[in-house]
Amino acid sequence: MTSSSRERLPDRIAIGVLTRAFPPELVDEVLAATGRVEQRKRLLPARVVVYFVLAMCLFRQEGYEEVTRLLTNGLAWARHWRAQWQVPTTAALSRARARLGAEPVAALFERVATPVATAATAGAWYRGHRLVAVDGTTFDLADTPANGDYFGRPGSSRGDGVSAYPQARVVALAECGTHAIFAATSAPLTTTESKLVPKLWPALAPDMLLLADRALLSFDTWRAATATGADLLWRARSSAVLPVTRQFDDGSYLSEIVAARDKNRRADPATVRVVEFTLGEAATVYRLVTSLLDPEQAPAAELAALYAQRWEIETALDELKTHQGGPNLILRSQHPDGVEQELYGFLLTHHALRGLMHDTAASAETDPDRISFLRTLRVVRRQVTDQAAFSPEPPDASTTVHP
Repeated sequence: MTSSSRERLPDRIAIGVLTRAFPPELVDEVLAATGRVEQRKRLLPARVVVYFVLAMCLFRQEGYEEVTRLLTNGLAWARHWRAQWQVPTTAALSRARARLGAEPVAALFERVATPVATAATAGAWYRGHRLVAVDGTTFDLADTPANGDYFGRPGSSRGDGVSAYPQARVVALAECGTHAIFAATSAPLTTTESKLVPKLWPALAPDMLLLADRALLSFDTWRAATATGADLLWRARSSAVLPVTRQFDDGSYLSEIVAARDKNRRADPATVRVVEFTLGEAATVYRLVTSLLDPEQAPAAELAALYAQRWEIETALDELKTHQGGPNLILRSQHPDGVEQELYGFLLTHHALRGLMHDTAASAETDPDRISFLRTLRVVRRQVTDQAAFSPEPPDASTTVHP
């Protein structure tokens, strides 16, 4: 393939599976919607910076300039480009990230991140319900005054009583059968998970069954989640008051939860079904509350076994932080807006990887859990350096590309 001398190297960057998951046309739409359309040509146009952020999160342990070299490696043979375009400096790449901001990357995640399981996906469904789970985690951040002031630091028993690194809190919704994270939000460490999770409820749908740990259960959170039409299966604290209003043959029973402000009158209760079971030699008693009230449609033994699927989101978050981010992950961004941009970059690349793994499993007619995340990550990283398939920025009208 030949190109006119007016076509620039940034116009030919491609990054394999990421441009497949996030087509240039979609990136352009998001940039236009968020007001990042540029009036003049830059060495680092906004679209290229979006792909750079994604690649930066894919090649977590590489410096800025090396990430750019990896993106352009597939075109190194194009000698006439070498004289026209040089790898931008780390300072230039940092300024380009700051110009882009977090909003376009967050908007891209909102557009693209959806559940990926089909009706045929093994392990993704329970009696017509798509299994999803909610959980939270924290990310260590670069130790800068801006990050410390905005996000805060956890306490520590050493030194001056605070951690060496600021932390951001993230809560997410993930599809249990595929580990695809399809909704997420972040906040300073002082914001509790229970206050963050309602921001995720718009991503719920009536065909979903949402699994959650005991820390989440409260009347208002339950009522808001069920208002989406989704069904719920959440663990309850051992101290929760759950009076028996009707006993079922399978051992479960109907009960009700009320808001603390209504605990005496109980004028506005939410009806729930309770499933109790024990696990382990210590015979720990687990109590689950669910909106699935009919034991014939959802037997207690099935729900007790099903709750173990909640751990799939723990695995998804571990993939994101430990495997994709690397051991002892510390985000590199120096300012809060960059932190948010970087977090959504991680989420986008993880979703792309999980989408690829689902498609691979579907073609092999196997469970997505049988596909190695780490092996997929390695394959995709190799692919990035080998592909330069098409331009992430449309060429000028005067530019021609000939096969």
